[in-house]
Amino acid sequence: MPSAGLLSARKGQLYALLALLALYAAQLAGALLPNLPLFVVASAGGLALDLVVQQRQPRLLAVLGRARFDITARQLVRDLLLVVGVARLAEPSTAGEATVVAGLLLAYATHFSCQLVALLVRRDRALPVLTRNVDASQLGLSTAPPRILARQPGRRLLSFMVPATTGLLVTVVTGDMVWGVTGLAATVVAFAAGTGWLARWLLRGRRAPDERTTLDWLDAWLAAYRPTHAMYFSGGSSSAYQANMWLGTLAAVEGRPLIVLRERFMMQKIAATDVPIVCLPKVAHLMALEHSPLKIMIHPANSGKTSQVLRIPSLKHTFVNHGESDKLSSCNPYAKAYDEVWVAGPAARERYQLADIGVDDRDVVEVGRPQLAPIRPLTGPPSGPFLNVLYAPTWEGWTDDPGNTSIMLAGEHLVRALLADPTVRLVYKPHPMTGSVDPRAGEADARIRALIDAANAARAAEPGRDRPGPQAAADLARRTAELNELADAVFRPDADDVERMLVQALPEPGRAEAVGRAQEACEAAFWASVAEWEHQIVDGPLPGLYSCFNTTDLLISDVSSVVSDYLASEKPYAVANTSGLDEEAFRAAFPTVRAATILTPDAAGVPALLAAVRDPARDTLAEARTELKRHLLGPDEPPSLARFDAAVQALCARADARRARQPAGGEESLREDALREETRLRLGESVPGDAEESEDSVTA
Repeated sequence: MPSAGLLSARKGQLYALLALLALYAAQLAGALLPNLPLFVVASAGGLALDLVVQQRQPRLLAVLGRARFDITARQLVRDLLLVVGVARLAEPSTAGEATVVAGLLLAYATHFSCQLVALLVRRDRALPVLTRNVDASQLGLSTAPPRILARQPGRRLLSFMVPATTGLLVTVVTGDMVWGVTGLAATVVAFAAGTGWLARWLLRGRRAPDERTTLDWLDAWLAAYRPTHAMYFSGGSSSAYQANMWLGTLAAVEGRPLIVLRERFMMQKIAATDVPIVCLPKVAHLMALEHSPLKIMIHPANSGKTSQVLRIPSLKHTFVNHGESDKLSSCNPYAKAYDEVWVAGPAARERYQLADIGVDDRDVVEVGRPQLAPIRPLTGPPSGPFLNVLYAPTWEGWTDDPGNTSIMLAGEHLVRALLADPTVRLVYKPHPMTGSVDPRAGEADARIRALIDAANAARAAEPGRDRPGPQAAADLARRTAELNELADAVFRPDADDVERMLVQALPEPGRAEAVGRAQEACEAAFWASVAEWEHQIVDGPLPGLYSCFNTTDLLISDVSSVVSDYLASEKPYAVANTSGLDEEAFRAAFPTVRAATILTPDAAGVPALLAAVRDPARDTLAEARTELKRHLLGPDEPPSLARFDAAVQALCARADARRARQPAGGEESLREDALREETRLRLGESVPGDAEESEDSVTA
């Protein structure tokens, strides 16, 4: 069954839709009967409700848009009914009726004129490149025009039509046409003034630089900055974590790092970093990297747009993935497209050899997992009154491989078994993409959350269940505010991509380190603010996964990179076997589970597992975990970051050697070829940002 939040949202959409339809019907009935109070209330209520829907129901707006009943159609119907009501209730003269109709036509004409100017402004401000942590002052960028004028046509139409609607309704009540004419005049003036104000952004002083000027500036900046290594990332908004986990490593490597993105929305999804970020949405403009000093590209994920950057032969490319696991997706045949594949340890090398997908063993480089440094090692058996258990199932994945996730077949059984132990405190952290492919996973997640909420309610009713005082909550609020202030740039509500370039030009030195310290303090404050007996559902950015590792004594998960990362602590862990294989075959098929306790879908082994965690004498897998850690993540010495840095320098040297062998100018045609392909692909495509900024998708 859908989650309570989803059900509530759907109910809200349904109620709003039914209310809109009811008000239209009431407005029509009030005009035809005629019934003055009904007509006035329905007309005013319909406009007010549509304004609320614009603010709070973006999904409903999208549905209405797909049904060809967008805001323009809705307002036009409302105004036509208003004309009928004026004619039936106010009984104006022929000249008065003509004035009302002419006034409405003029209002819509000025609205569409404003929309045309808004389209021109958005086209002008759709730069071919966006940057962050880069000084773009030479481009002479300007701040954004008011959002309601440039990017919210629906809200603009509704808001500016308020005077006309109000005046006509007063006319209906009083019979005096002066009110209606005055209201229509005010609406026309508002639209005309808005059009004139918006047109200022098409004047020379406020216009954005043209494409050629912007790309020349980018070429000059690349030549001056001289980046050596870059992380390339493309994906959906929920996949940003795959790039964020590599930010610290990217910045720590010797050289001049760069981040290259392809989606405009991703600019604000990348976490706090001092590394310069460049977004190049079009493949033709991506070729600006062709003759830059950049040497290598590091890829934490595959995407449809990865093939576009692989066409640049002056760069060397390596795939690092965003985690180490035994999933089939961790041996994607696409990996053979890269010059090298960097893995954590020998296990991944063996995985590629066994998969036989065309990746040459000579191109596999073991670099460890530099991100795992914050994970604290096992110091002994649990010492507190509660055994803290982390259940972190992975998501269902894009493929239909059996056993991708335990949440559907085993999740509820595991959670029930853990909640049945009065000395267990459960920390439940599902994958952020759970339910995005298979609705059954989302439904299972909702049921698990309900079980945890019920268990917390029962525990809270027990005597002696104290909670931290208000000071702890206040400290968490203060720490969170400090973190948000450091991590998030503060934009004006009207800011667009161009203005954000101005705001995020150059970070203060050490800002990323300050954000890291603030996050650690915020996570510590979070755990201090919750009772040690209270089960936790962690589905936001805080606390992070590694903080959950450090706070818990046992992990229960699936075959995923979470298992490999947790092994850095050498704490006990268990894996749910929902693959259909027997235990022996399961261990043989997935090396990451060789040091794990294997749990069946019915969770029958949970009590014995908990006993083994409490009593080290029963923990027969401790040595196996130490050995498997080295096999999965590589040796402790030299440190993983040092190995990663060495791999970067070696691949940069290969790129330098290749360039030295190539004749100058041999790759000049790449950008022209890409431009021709881009033209073919994008014929008829809308302005970048039109879809996401339309009145049907804008949020409050």
